Amino acid sequence: MATFRELGLSERVLSSVENMGFEEATPIQEQTIPKALEGKDVIGQAQTGTGKTAAFGIPLVEKIEAGTEQIQGIVLSPTRELAMQVAEELNKIGQFKGIQTLPIYGGQEIDRQIRALKKRPQIIVATPGRLMDHMRRKTIRLGEIKMVVLDEADEMLNMGFIEDIQTILEEVPENRQTLLFSATMPKSIQNLAQRFMKEPESISIKAKEVTVANIEQNYLEVPEKQKFDVLCRLLDMQSPELAIVFGRTKRRVDELSEGLNKRGYSAEGIHGDLTQSKRDSVMRQFKEGTIEILVATDVAARGLDISGVTHVYNFDIPQDPESYVHRIGRTGRAGKTGLALTFVTPREIGQLRMIEQITKRKMTRMPIPTLVEAIEGQQRITMEKLQRVIDEEDISPYRGLAKDLLDETDSVTLLAAALKMLTKEPDRVEVHLTEVAPLRSRAAYRGAYDQRGHGRNDKGRNNRSYGNDRGGFNKERGRRDSKRGGWKPNSFPKD
Repeated sequence: MATFRELGLSERVLSSVENMGFEEATPIQEQTIPKALEGKDVIGQAQTGTGKTAAFGIPLVEKIEAGTEQIQGIVLSPTRELAMQVAEELNKIGQFKGIQTLPIYGGQEIDRQIRALKKRPQIIVATPGRLMDHMRRKTIRLGEIKMVVLDEADEMLNMGFIEDIQTILEEVPENRQTLLFSATMPKSIQNLAQRFMKEPESISIKAKEVTVANIEQNYLEVPEKQKFDVLCRLLDMQSPELAIVFGRTKRRVDELSEGLNKRGYSAEGIHGDLTQSKRDSVMRQFKEGTIEILVATDVAARGLDISGVTHVYNFDIPQDPESYVHRIGRTGRAGKTGLALTFVTPREIGQLRMIEQITKRKMTRMPIPTLVEAIEGQQRITMEKLQRVIDEEDISPYRGLAKDLLDETDSVTLLAAALKMLTKEPDRVEVHLTEVAPLRSRAAYRGAYDQRGHGRNDKGRNNRSYGNDRGGFNKERGRRDSKRGGWKPNSFPKD
């Protein structure tokens, strides 16, 4: 692998990159950065976690002139979380060059964004719907754009943003440079590239090289009504440092996080209905280790860059193979190993086989753990913790107390009592979850996209309803929400 110093970066950008702790470029960075610096359009096929933000962020910052007051670069992102994270990383890359990046997304007061725009950032990272709102208000003008980046283009397509993207690309100067990144390349993405890009260079980082190499993948065949008890037993046996549990709907996430807390686990949920401040608070607690389990929907977790996740539990099997790849990509990062476990009801085995076919990796079937195994797991963990205290900590202040207790009780009884007190025994508190119907295999895996590039729901129909943080428009049921500057559906499926 090449070092960043070998890629021909300016000293100011190189200083930023080195300050961020980057030394060697990842494959997508090594192949993309030189081509982008030459001014070529680039199509990059790569999954989350491969370093693609720096792959487009470094040449983007290099191409932009410091000291100017016009917006010169735009990055389009599917979700507010990803927009915020990309903007944060671009600000780090541009810190020594003096390039400012501003995230623009739905769910935040538009007046606040207008005030921030008056500080004249050179780069905007935006969700398409909210960018369109600013274009209509003329608070963002695209006449000086030098580079446009489409990040996670397939996800934007799946969320129904294709028409917004086309409108935006028609508004920017024709002599701009365009970089497109997507995990998959459906026909509609290829058509978009053919229409709006100039002789693009294609770079592909194969999924099998970046998504599953360091991840042990298992599945359990579990009836719907037993799923929650099985999850708790696995948590007791495996005691993950940081875990993400994926649920299919917002209600599922709420009920799971509430149920886990009832049984004594430290868990919080994240989904599209939460306020931005609540999301930020949950993510901060999870990254700091204050909470051990994050329960999330696919949409809420898309693009989250979290280090240290040891376990991913797919409580509900995902709607499509691409979502599965993104989910398990939350673990097994930076050369560390991770564990992904997927719960499958008997009627969902077909979906599991399709995932195995797409990822070219067969999952190992795990037996359903028993209550006795869960108790033994917690006992083993307690013994390991006790031994670690003996090996690593100063216990001399407690020796006197121990001798006093030994004068009254034999050592085996005393140690057994200590182990019982320290061991988290499985909680029997009743938790009832609203049942989620199993996915129907023919419709669910007919394809994530149809020929027109519209997302499909689990009944195989075009799904044009957008979550409320995307500033989108539901053509059949939508109505204008002037306060938020977005399109507010009257009703829409849970994410």
